Amino acid sequence: MNRTIPVLLGFFLSVLPGAVFAQSPGDLLSGLTKPHDYILKRVSSYDRTGGNDDYRPLAAGETLTLLDEAGPGEISHVWITIASDERFHLKRMVLRMYWDGESSPSVEAPVGDFFGLGLGDYFLYQSAPLSVGGDKALNCFFPMPFQKHARVTLTNEGKQRADAVYWNIDLRAYKAALPADTLYFHAQYRQATPNRAFPGNKTNLEGKDNYVWMEAEGRGHFAGVTMSVVENQDGWWGEGDDMFFVDGEKLPSINGTGSEDYFLGAWDFGGKPFAYGLFGAPVVGAELQGGRWSVYRFHLDSPVPFTKSLRATIEHGHANDRGDNFYSVAYWYQSEPHGAFPPLPAAELRLPRVFPVPGAQK
Repeated sequence: MNRTIPVLLGFFLSVLPGAVFAQSPGDLLSGLTKPHDYILKRVSSYDRTGGNDDYRPLAAGETLTLLDEAGPGEISHVWITIASDERFHLKRMVLRMYWDGESSPSVEAPVGDFFGLGLGDYFLYQSAPLSVGGDKALNCFFPMPFQKHARVTLTNEGKQRADAVYWNIDLRAYKAALPADTLYFHAQYRQATPNRAFPGNKTNLEGKDNYVWMEAEGRGHFAGVTMSVVENQDGWWGEGDDMFFVDGEKLPSINGTGSEDYFLGAWDFGGKPFAYGLFGAPVVGAELQGGRWSVYRFHLDSPVPFTKSLRATIEHGHANDRGDNFYSVAYWYQSEPHGAFPPLPAAELRLPRVFPVPGAQK
């Protein structure tokens, strides 16, 4: 037996989703002998007639309700797969989630970006909370608790009908209310197409003009980010430092050393893709105009806590001297109500395109 298998198994068990993120493999295995106080439910697209048409079509401009359930409960797993001939349907379809009757979604992102596919194309990778299986199976294991009600929708903002959308959503239904301090799952999409470049900048202590992953008000903790990049000029896009501003700080209390460092790679990712439980760069492109990249980092080992507010950012190039395209989804947990999300860009504006920098090499 390969000696690395037990090590890898132990690692992935230690970062399984739900309430077990911080538990050891021994705790998880011993838990199998104990009774559980929830009822496991599955809400899916299965054929209610007993046939094999286990899907729903989704016309352009229409919305499917994937889940509409009373609480208390917790979504433990979301699986979606889509059959559509429309290019970039992963960027055109929007996933939204609402907790406890709120009118403003706590999750709003193009469905591909939510699952880490920010370039609009499918690729396979595996992380602890998100993964894409062969070939178009979108999986999310972030725990999503709710006290009174949960609603999950998928909207087709494209121009073509999706022939089939399949889904399975597993949830735990509880008899008793969740603890009053339970935090709610949030995910927010942002983009800059392109980032505004400031050529010649040398310093940036206060994070001015940084790309913003998310801004939140309330109490909670930051759980991670997925990000995709399209280069608008030749060269290395990843000299930007991550900066986290906690509870209204003027200067960041968390300041990194470079984009590939924040995503736990090194030296331009070595020119090779990789994907691990908490970090990865599953798409590594050329350092040329049009180069495409996808990266992720999850703080499941030590989420970034905040008691009043959080502003999570990263530079685009050293001191924001580059103007590449960024597309990202930030994931965090917080008390409700949450602050207003920025308006979601129109579908056509979300598509990954190159915006050449004047005078740059081609």
